[in-house]
Amino acid sequence: MPQSLPTDPTAPAGLDTGLDTGLDTGLDVETDVDAAAAAGTPEEILLELVDDEGVTIGTAEKHWAHQQPGRLHRAFSVFLFDRQGRMLLQRRALGKYHSPGVWSNTCCGHPYPDEPPFVAAARRTAEELGVAPALLCEAGTVRYDLPDEATGLIEREWNHLFVGLVTAPVRPDPDEVDDYAFVTAEELRELEAERPFSVWFRTVFEAALPGIREIAGKDW
Repeated sequence: MPQSLPTDPTAPAGLDTGLDTGLDTGLDVETDVDAAAAAGTPEEILLELVDDEGVTIGTAEKHWAHQQPGRLHRAFSVFLFDRQGRMLLQRRALGKYHSPGVWSNTCCGHPYPDEPPFVAAARRTAEELGVAPALLCEAGTVRYDLPDEATGLIEREWNHLFVGLVTAPVRPDPDEVDDYAFVTAEELRELEAERPFSVWFRTVFEAALPGIREIAGKDW
């Protein structure tokens, strides 16, 4: 039976793996935590700058690249589903400097310079949610320029999309994830109508939808 939406944003949701997909491919994911520095100042982390065709042209400090007018850089977005075909969402921790306290897709972030996006996507999923994807597939790329009025930052990203399955219990890092939920397509629409989501969520979700339907079914 599908899990209902959380009524309290701080109340974690559970994991139900009732449907057997027959998929049990595992990934060994290194857990190298991307933590914030003291006093709320972001740790200096480099990411890859890219041109209009997604080719790497250099590096930049992450926070600076998100300052207006922004610099186009490489990113990734992950959409994981349980065996019942429900999407794993996360509510970003309130302490994050970018888009704190809003709901978003399973995981998103930036590869380190020279790090393959697939590797970065699996790594950050494990770091943030305490679980490695049981299956992870490429689902294309999307480019966007999306200002975030709440923080004054901007997302200018060449985003690599990934969809897959999660079959183990979720154990989120509270410094990264304030809450999580597994939702059906209908429950996602209800949640979007009621609560704030990241400025990039709808864009990356629609771009990943063909791949999502291959993993989770036509209901999406």
